[in-house]
Amino acid sequence: MRKLVLLIASILIAGASFAADAARIVSKKDLIYGVVEGSGLLADLAWPEGKTKLPVVLIVHGGRWRAGSKNDANYTKQAVFAAAGFFAMNIDYRLINATPAPACYQDLFTAIRWLHAHAAEYQLDADRIYLIGNSSGGHEVALAATLGPGPYPRAGGWDNADTGIAGAIAFSGAYDLNGISWGNLWAPLAGDANAGFATLSGAAAEEARRIASPLRNVSSQTKPILFLHSEDDRIVPFQQAVDLDQALTAAHVYHKFIRYKDRGHMGFTDDNIKEALAFIAELEARK
Repeated sequence: MRKLVLLIASILIAGASFAADAARIVSKKDLIYGVVEGSGLLADLAWPEGKTKLPVVLIVHGGRWRAGSKNDANYTKQAVFAAAGFFAMNIDYRLINATPAPACYQDLFTAIRWLHAHAAEYQLDADRIYLIGNSSGGHEVALAATLGPGPYPRAGGWDNADTGIAGAIAFSGAYDLNGISWGNLWAPLAGDANAGFATLSGAAAEEARRIASPLRNVSSQTKPILFLHSEDDRIVPFQQAVDLDQALTAAHVYHKFIRYKDRGHMGFTDDNIKEALAFIAELEARK
């Protein structure tokens, strides 16, 4: 069964141009999906014209929350997913150099709420929203699957919209922020407008990173997750993926862990996209 699903996923990618001819791909560039303090949050969209009840793929770029863009070649995959029959949304979000965490994560949920709020307009199936990201983007989508909106205030708009997702897919994601060398970049502020703000430090900062760690939020309510990791990853320790697999297994969460030996820190390669499409197909078959 798995070989068949992978074959179908491979055909979907290889036949993208054929699919584009069969159903013209519509795209939008730099759509404003939210506004925070007067600044717009931007996304690129792509979808097959004339289709209804579209499943959704929401792409979240990596870059340790401080770099990267939806415009980077590694992430401009929305047309590939659209050709495979999805409504694809590829987002930018506030980077920590400008606005400390959890702003990036709040923006992810702004995008999720935007999808729910615009489901009728774009003919989306809001019960089939799948998140996909790599590295810090993988962290964010895995956190969405485990923590949900969490304790963070809503920002950006669509405050009354739903936040539900159907699953998450992470390539080389970070799952325990206190266990990676760059985890301290997740440094929220504390204080208020009258007394001023300061970056959390010490035990408070460690607790903030614990709350923002997918591994520490696994429960029976966790959404299905696919995660891919290579043993020679020098950016995120392979053990984090092993630990997540064990936690999800213990919580009886439907998931799939694909491990490699020599693929390093992975992004949106054709092979990984095939695995993502195959996993989504498996979830769809389970419904």
